[in-house]
Amino acid sequence: MIIRIICSALFVLAAMAAYGGATDKPDPEKWLRQAEAAYHRVTSYTAVFHKQQRVAGKLLPAETIFLKCRKKPFSLYMKWMKAPHKGSELLYVAGWNEDRIRAHRGGMLRFITRNLDPTDPGLMAGNLRPVTSTGIGYLLQTVAINIRKAIKVGELTFSERGQETVYGRNTQVLEVVVPKERAEDYDGYRYVINQDVESKILVRIRVYGRDDQLVENYGYENLNLGALLTDADFDPENPEYHF
Repeated sequence: MIIRIICSALFVLAAMAAYGGATDKPDPEKWLRQAEAAYHRVTSYTAVFHKQQRVAGKLLPAETIFLKCRKKPFSLYMKWMKAPHKGSELLYVAGWNEDRIRAHRGGMLRFITRNLDPTDPGLMAGNLRPVTSTGIGYLLQTVAINIRKAIKVGELTFSERGQETVYGRNTQVLEVVVPKERAEDYDGYRYVINQDVESKILVRIRVYGRDDQLVENYGYENLNLGALLTDADFDPENPEYHF
């Protein structure tokens, strides 16, 4: 009788463990909806933007950029903080300046201001994406497109990898993997995402190719989601700028 009771108890515990394991498996669609809801509440922000890309097979030096971003109308102000582009500035406001960016380099060329299409070949020469694809919103959009595409065809591996401190923030690490043989159908083969535990905002993403080499690395340090930005922050006549 005692043995039967013990066996029954072990069976129940095993069933509970199996059930708990199934429910603990992260749901990528639910996770995306929560991340999108968190970003929906953001209207404007500032950050130190870290960017590194592999272009034409070569991993370029990391760039460090002070960033101001407003969602409506979509607006960007960027100022490069470190060499080799230190002092360069860029402005973009959707619908302004014929939808062109206004930019100048740092150093001796800082007095030469140009108006360029975001996809101008000169701008794209050292970039995988146009500058208008900058921001935490685009980061989330890229992840969402790739995850939902993989979910639809049943080839997504989505897992939690614990927590990690990034830029002084406590973040949840998530990994997204698609089959290597299908990597060309996506922006990459493997994505490592750092999501701020408190705000649920994505603060860093690293994208790896099918050879598992780093292709893209974007991070947002000193992220101020409460920054109240105005038209003056995106005005070339702002006395703090040098356009």
